[in-house]
Amino acid sequence: MYQNIPALLDIAHGHARTWFETLPARPVRASASSEQLRASLGGPLPENGAPPAAVIGALISAGNVGTVASAGPRYFGFVVGGSVPAALAADWLVSTWDQNACTFVHSPLASTIEQITGSWLRDLAGLPPAMSVGFVTGGHMANFTSLACARHAVLRKAGWDIEADGLNGAPPIDICVNEESHYTIVLALRLLGLGSARMRKIPADEQGRMRANCLATALRETSGPCIVCAQAGNVNTGAFDPLSNIADAAQERGAWLHVDGAFGLWAAAAPQHAHLVRGIERADSVASDAHKWLNVPYDCGLVLCADEAAHRSAMSLAAAYILATGAERDPHEFVPEESRRARAIPVYAALCSLGRRGVAELIERNCRQARRFCEALRAAGFAVLNEVVLNQVLVSFGAPEQTHATIAAIQQDGTCWCGATVWQGRTAMRISVSNWSTTDDDVERSIDAIIRCARSVAR
Repeated sequence: MYQNIPALLDIAHGHARTWFETLPARPVRASASSEQLRASLGGPLPENGAPPAAVIGALISAGNVGTVASAGPRYFGFVVGGSVPAALAADWLVSTWDQNACTFVHSPLASTIEQITGSWLRDLAGLPPAMSVGFVTGGHMANFTSLACARHAVLRKAGWDIEADGLNGAPPIDICVNEESHYTIVLALRLLGLGSARMRKIPADEQGRMRANCLATALRETSGPCIVCAQAGNVNTGAFDPLSNIADAAQERGAWLHVDGAFGLWAAAAPQHAHLVRGIERADSVASDAHKWLNVPYDCGLVLCADEAAHRSAMSLAAAYILATGAERDPHEFVPEESRRARAIPVYAALCSLGRRGVAELIERNCRQARRFCEALRAAGFAVLNEVVLNQVLVSFGAPEQTHATIAAIQQDGTCWCGATVWQGRTAMRISVSNWSTTDDDVERSIDAIIRCARSVAR
């Protein structure tokens, strides 16, 4: 059985080499429709299994036409990084070793690397060294886990054991969120049984920053258990909530402060932008998504919690066959899952290969490239709707239908890929610069393509 594996890996490796060699030059859009992909891959489940090499070959053929080059240097559609080489290779090792990063006895390597990587992440983000760290699937589950910790802590303070007694009869929790919060905050609150209708939406300014004075007023109108959700990096504008002022208001009220730092957290690693996250060190929990600006493969979110006891209480599992390992760290105590990949290993590899200076350079370069998009598109006569403080640029090409038509033309052109959004009632194209491999030449090529397509649509 095992003698077939090297040959299959050789086939996959050959495709991977070709993929990465051609990635910088290939059209960013996919070239196959869903009907074409279903025709090549679908149909009824075969009665008899196909040769593994044929299965891999069919996937490679479909992958060549059915994938978007989102790992490449000119994909700006969402806040999506690529995978730095060391992280990609480490992810291959994770699949090869096939470890269950659940307990120390399942995988001493996975448990130990989580500890090491967690300490590096705290240091890089300027967070207190005592914060506990969990590695989850992505930003959504990072927010979910953080808010589960918050729910535990604020109800415990009110004398209620949520894990034992559930929500029936529990004291109501007041929840204050930025009106421009990412939708995963709402989904997390729904999944936790806290309800989206109970949220108090705090007004934001024209860039999406929570108005701290409005938060303070709202908090004075509440008296029971309370959670405040702020954000570091608005997904449209890149703007940051005034975290120091929000922390003051939350502390005075005795509220739990959670910060969604899906990508903006890593501004802390870049000297020119670290001031944007000032105050985040006072948060009770922080969520981030490593596949964004840390540029590791998908399936890696980060949750950091200042109250380790609340973190463990909200997440810990118990079973007769899971024995305590004393001083050793059992990763499952910090995440909702039991069976899970060794997600920290690619993050370890990325940080180790980049170093502190490399991460800072990546952040600063992408921010500089975003400013270049802004300057060039404004000079060409198009409206940039946001203050470009980080890596996000919002561009309008006129009326909504003209903006949509321009975005469609840009996507079809294939030089780069940008998506549509709506910001404060205006349809816009969003440019997110988050990839380690994006060069200044990629930016200039993309600017030329955007202007060419926009002018063609206008004609």
